[in-house]
Amino acid sequence: MNASRHVFVEAAARLHFGMLDLGGSLGRRFGGIGAAVPVPSVLVSATPAPALTVQAGAQLRLDDVTSQQVGAAHDAARRVLSHYGVASGAHVTVHRTIPAHRGLGSGTQIALATARTIAEIYDLPRSAADLARATGRARRSAIGTYVFAYGGFIVEGGRRPGHDLPAPLLAHIPIPSEWRCVVVIPAAPPGVSGDAETAAFATLQLPPPSEAARVAHLALVALLPALVERDFAGFGAALTEIQRINGSWFAAAQGGPFATGAPATLIASLVAAGATGVGQSSWGPAVYALAPDAAAGAALAESMRDRPELRPQAAAQTGALPGAVFEGPFTNTGARVWDEG
Repeated sequence: MNASRHVFVEAAARLHFGMLDLGGSLGRRFGGIGAAVPVPSVLVSATPAPALTVQAGAQLRLDDVTSQQVGAAHDAARRVLSHYGVASGAHVTVHRTIPAHRGLGSGTQIALATARTIAEIYDLPRSAADLARATGRARRSAIGTYVFAYGGFIVEGGRRPGHDLPAPLLAHIPIPSEWRCVVVIPAAPPGVSGDAETAAFATLQLPPPSEAARVAHLALVALLPALVERDFAGFGAALTEIQRINGSWFAAAQGGPFATGAPATLIASLVAAGATGVGQSSWGPAVYALAPDAAAGAALAESMRDRPELRPQAAAQTGALPGAVFEGPFTNTGARVWDEG
């Protein structure tokens, strides 16, 4: 341990594009595809200390949501120190957060970013899989874990029953730098998470294996080849179809192929605007669409910014966070780690 170290970790948000097999008919359940987007992002720093303290940075606006994120960072730091038997503590500062419960992987990214700062200052195992186990993440999906590690486009192979290891990484492919992603977060209630998510999964009717086979077929011979060959139209069409099938699996729990209200309305608007690769990330309410280049991405984002679902009045009516639109390239690298100075 170097008592003078002040380590920073920045981690990108993750988009969850869909599951491969909700039912696990071949022995592995879930599996999935997803990608890293550079904004919004989480930023955490830590220094060694005799005891554990976690605080919000001066630039972080404190409210109930960000207080939960600071609490999540405290829990992750406590878990990783206990997991590796570290007798000392750390002084952790949460400088920036990803909006919580919006389908962007905020829980995994704050946990892994915090754990990585602790691992750096105490020279502990640094792999994302080790940190996920230490903090109790990747119990269902490992997309966020591999996005933290590598960025880019991720395919993971699902969990084996009775095993606590994260699902295996099957593919990590860079996304063309000219492609753009538009992420729209409506002023809507948060997506399903925690115990409510566990309960929702327990009530879902498992789809027939033929539908999982269709998703796997699309992923293997349409989505991935299109990505490797930089075929934007082919990639977008395959992703939209995977989202359509996945949406039918979760319709009973969310009121339709996409969450009712703002997410469903925004997706319809994105499709009407000619967007491709359109879908909902995880339980939402964040939705996304792809664009072939910077100009198209900027135009699509601008068309969404004045949508009524994002306006302050919508937030006031639903008690939700204000809406937001993020536009830019994907990120093809994992979390950034650096020392102060």
